Amino acid sequence: MNIKVTSDSTCDLTPELLSRYNITITPLSVIKDGIAFVDGVDIMPADIYRHVDNGGALCSTSAVNVDAYRKVFKELSSQYDAVIHITIGSLFSACYQNASIAAANFPNVYVVDSMNLSTGQGHLVIEACELAAQGISAVEICSRLNEMRGRVYASFIMDRLDYMQKGGRCSSVMALGGKLLRIKPQIAVVDGGMKMVDKFRGSFDKCVEKYVKELLKDRKDLKLDRVFITHSPVEDGAVEIARETIKKYSDFKDENIYETDTNCTVACHCGPGTLGVLFMTK
Repeated sequence: MNIKVTSDSTCDLTPELLSRYNITITPLSVIKDGIAFVDGVDIMPADIYRHVDNGGALCSTSAVNVDAYRKVFKELSSQYDAVIHITIGSLFSACYQNASIAAANFPNVYVVDSMNLSTGQGHLVIEACELAAQGISAVEICSRLNEMRGRVYASFIMDRLDYMQKGGRCSSVMALGGKLLRIKPQIAVVDGGMKMVDKFRGSFDKCVEKYVKELLKDRKDLKLDRVFITHSPVEDGAVEIARETIKKYSDFKDENIYETDTNCTVACHCGPGTLGVLFMTK
């Protein structure tokens, strides 16, 4: 079968990976000062950070609407035997619901809820592409993805809490305490939603090292095809510390460690100073 894999802009895959696997992206909308912009097209994370740093209100995001999905599915379903669209987790956005409504008009379009975000979602997108390249049917691919999504580990460590505080996701007391005590929370995707699972104290570099060590040490079940270091702007050297710590506490090869930038959705809610290591287990 000739299968096309598509995903939302929230998957955080690099342009090189999107090109390599011929992945089509459906962009979410970013609302800045009441005006809607297209994620990754006419607004980038740097624009959001600049806006907030200059005193602007936090931006918000809006799901891909049904008509936008329908337009993409109509075009691609006539060109391919099947289309598999992998959305950001349904607890984070209405994308899955909207894509499912749009797909109902096309018998060869399938929608999968990643129950994840960022490159946690991206892992499943690449898995779908690799399964399709093996000639596996669309129905079987979707079944396997639904099983695999429970083996994706997605988490981030945050240097700044001001975006979370402004967005009402943590109290001003917690944000101030985090700044004064140099506490860096670890936020993870758990059962399709976000939860604080740990916290580290000290400089961001040291916390990154501790975070990655705790994630990977003594694990014997890692799927070594790829691991993502996904981040917004962070301190110089932080990404390299994450990379070296990954190599120290796991068997990931250099070529299987991918660095990617966070999308506008993460930028809106978490801001700069956010770094995650996202991987899968066997």
